[in-house]
Amino acid sequence: MILNDGFLHPDRLLPTEPGLRRIARDLYEHIRALPILSPHGHTEPMWFATDAPFTGAANLLVTPDHYLLRMLRSQGVNYDALGVPRLDGGPVAGPRDAWKTFAAHYHLFAGTPSALWIDHAMGSVLGCSERLTPDTADALFDHITDRLCRPEFRPRALLERFGVEVIATTDSALDDLRHHAALVGTTWEQRVVPTYRPDALTDPEASGFSAGITQLAKLTNCDTAHWPEMIEAHRRCRAVFRALGATATDHGTPSAATADLPPDKCQRLLTGALAGQLTPAEAEQFRAQMLTEMAGLSVEDGMVMQLHAGPRRNTDRAMLALRGPNMGADIPQRTEWSAALEPLLNRYGQNPNLRLILFTLDEGAYARELAPMAGYWPCLMLGPPWWFHDSPGGMRRYLEQVHETAGFANLAGFNDDTRALLSIPARHDVWRRAVAGFLAGLVADHRLDQTDAASIAADLSYGAAKRAYRL
Repeated sequence: MILNDGFLHPDRLLPTEPGLRRIARDLYEHIRALPILSPHGHTEPMWFATDAPFTGAANLLVTPDHYLLRMLRSQGVNYDALGVPRLDGGPVAGPRDAWKTFAAHYHLFAGTPSALWIDHAMGSVLGCSERLTPDTADALFDHITDRLCRPEFRPRALLERFGVEVIATTDSALDDLRHHAALVGTTWEQRVVPTYRPDALTDPEASGFSAGITQLAKLTNCDTAHWPEMIEAHRRCRAVFRALGATATDHGTPSAATADLPPDKCQRLLTGALAGQLTPAEAEQFRAQMLTEMAGLSVEDGMVMQLHAGPRRNTDRAMLALRGPNMGADIPQRTEWSAALEPLLNRYGQNPNLRLILFTLDEGAYARELAPMAGYWPCLMLGPPWWFHDSPGGMRRYLEQVHETAGFANLAGFNDDTRALLSIPARHDVWRRAVAGFLAGLVADHRLDQTDAASIAADLSYGAAKRAYRL
């Protein structure tokens, strides 16, 4: 993991009280250089298969990052000016102009996690000696462009430099996985692995659902118009993913609802879904049953199941039509967990082969439901603070709310969940600093001794993720 912090303060995010800071520094020094496990994220497997150079500061740091885009949108910045591609192929700003637009508005990110990540990427990874401002934009653009042409800034070299031991991409269940297949026989075969994400095939309200089910039939030679064979098709696709190193599946759903319906009801839902005739309530039942079916397949094949439930996605319909998803127009909402997961847990929750990692955007659910649930059900683990709460404050709130009820052993450690490759070491560094600061408080309160705190810090930074994702 990169240790040069560039122009960043070495004590950033650590407690301000001198005694606590000393304890936190000691804990942080114990964990700062541990290898990185990135078991859930959205980087492109093509980067690592082709190992082609990245092109341009804006293309790498700005246009793919919906954390940045949403803030700029809130202040009236047009995505055309940021070089974000349009589905209609219309003109957008070139890389240098997009970068200068970003620089002109970079002050908007003061005090946000995005500024921490960008500053870390520019200072520690790219070797920039100055922060981004309108006055430094051109010089920094040229500096970054020069760096990205060098062999040590190609994707594989960056993973080595970051100390990334394993990185998982997130891939459609219908993906041909050709980029992962291209890594077979290389030293990267078990280091860059896929993750099975079947959302387009488990949500009857998803665009292209029926066409996707038809494609699934062709891929697997199963009659996916019949419920048992549709599940068999998923079983076969998962086996292909596992053969290329996958250890996990991922499920993004509008709610955490699960179901345990009789076979005839499942078939009626599938028939209605393929005909486009389900009511919203029936579509929710279909999604709920599919989560339980995916848990059953995980019991069979041992793949770790991740559930990211609750966000309301793509709320700006005009933006979705113009540029597609992941443009920042997503909003957290309240999510109910305990009753929602009862059907799945009562069917599979005591099976030792099931591991279900839960992620929420409803912070109130941590202490109210999720920590007590993880503190009882042996299959459940809590994922780290996610998305809007992947921040210093969000991490502190998370640790405070879950540790007393779930303990530290039921936490899945950290994953960076990012499309922005250069932000990976920054995100892990923020987590490690937050963990060190939080545990320092427990040491100061004499609730932990320094040795136990150091062990927990290392586990939350590395060991827990390795264990949780069966890496």
